[in-house]
Amino acid sequence: MTTSLVDVLDQHCLEGIATALSEKGVCVLPRLLPKAMAESLSVYAKSGHAKSPEGVGYLSAGVGRGDGLQQDKRIRSDEILWIDGRNELEGLWLDGMERLQRYLNRHLYLGLFSFESHFAHYPPGAFYEKHVDAFKGQSNRIVSVVSYLNPAWQDEWGGELLVYPCEHDTDQTTDGLTAIHRVKPELGTTVIFLSEGFPHEVLPATQDRYSIAGWFRVNNFDLN
Repeated sequence: MTTSLVDVLDQHCLEGIATALSEKGVCVLPRLLPKAMAESLSVYAKSGHAKSPEGVGYLSAGVGRGDGLQQDKRIRSDEILWIDGRNELEGLWLDGMERLQRYLNRHLYLGLFSFESHFAHYPPGAFYEKHVDAFKGQSNRIVSVVSYLNPAWQDEWGGELLVYPCEHDTDQTTDGLTAIHRVKPELGTTVIFLSEGFPHEVLPATQDRYSIAGWFRVNNFDLN
């Protein structure tokens, strides 16, 4: 790979992301992932080599965390594989996110403490209903990132990410509101948004759909 994600996330790119987050709360970046890196991640995500250190592949995704984690196919029907930097390719992804984390902390004072991410596979017909990644006062997810790994994705295949207006900017619920972004899940496109404010959903597709989903978190450990 001649170009890494760290290379792409130069001063100009990082400034654009920070400005978009501070002014709009969400930004869509077509082809942010370098083509060779995105293609390698795509092949890896689809291969039998994409397994946890225990040799386990994709598992059905759940809703909630910890003791509250539950699987409900009526809400989401994708499957996931957590990223831990177990090889060079995953490490390149995490290096880019570390660079983004440092910049956002330095310029937006977000206090981001850690980053977690996983591969997501949506088989044909799979979906994720409208939701937010962090409920106000109940989670420490601050910034969400989604990067797509689908070469030559066709419009008629579906599978778009719909992002709805920030709940804090309207007195209405998002029911009946028009999405402010409708993102085609094509190779390299990345969406970054504030986790607490923007409801979003994943529409069903007619083809297998792969992505990386990640979250920057703050440390909410209570010393009292």
